[in-house]
Amino acid sequence: MTEKDTYKTIELAPEPVLFKDRNSKFFGYAFPVLNEEEVKQNIDLLKKEHHSARHWCYAYQLGTENITYRANDDGEPNNSAGLPIYGQIQSFEVTNILIVVVRYFGGTKLGVSGLINAYKTAAQMILEQADIVEKTINIDFLIHFDYKNMNTVMRIIKEKKLNIINQKLEMDCQITISVRKKDANSIFEIFENLFEINIKEV
Repeated sequence: MTEKDTYKTIELAPEPVLFKDRNSKFFGYAFPVLNEEEVKQNIDLLKKEHHSARHWCYAYQLGTENITYRANDDGEPNNSAGLPIYGQIQSFEVTNILIVVVRYFGGTKLGVSGLINAYKTAAQMILEQADIVEKTINIDFLIHFDYKNMNTVMRIIKEKKLNIINQKLEMDCQITISVRKKDANSIFEIFENLFEINIKEV
């Protein structure tokens, strides 16, 4: 079986959605995130924007191979908010994403099953609204060589259509390339077998 080297995520935050149930309002938000700091920043912004709301429940998932995730009920009954939101992240198979559902209490209690349905539906609505894209899992390599070997290195980069993400071309040259995971070993071996050229994963 070939190893999976793609993942799905969003690049832009879609317009928020609104789900209503018995006067309670549930605003759904989705954000592309790469780390827990970005998660915190987005939640803090929503708390300022919706400062009179009752709950800011959320779930996020980070990573493509080493996955970290968290689901938070923010004062709602246990597992009635965060997990239903996270369930939708899994159902749409997206990662590097934060979904927040902001609740304004409408005066009528919905019960646990009503809450689960509301948070799940708001999360589903925002994911349906989001533009989900597929990306490749890439590995970055640093190639180190003398200027005289520049043509050799550049020829391979051009032939293999490799993506250069950084370069320092002086007497002592360094180029960082990004290689799709399934091609990484073969690309590494090509450079590894060249005389006077060093390559390492970064």
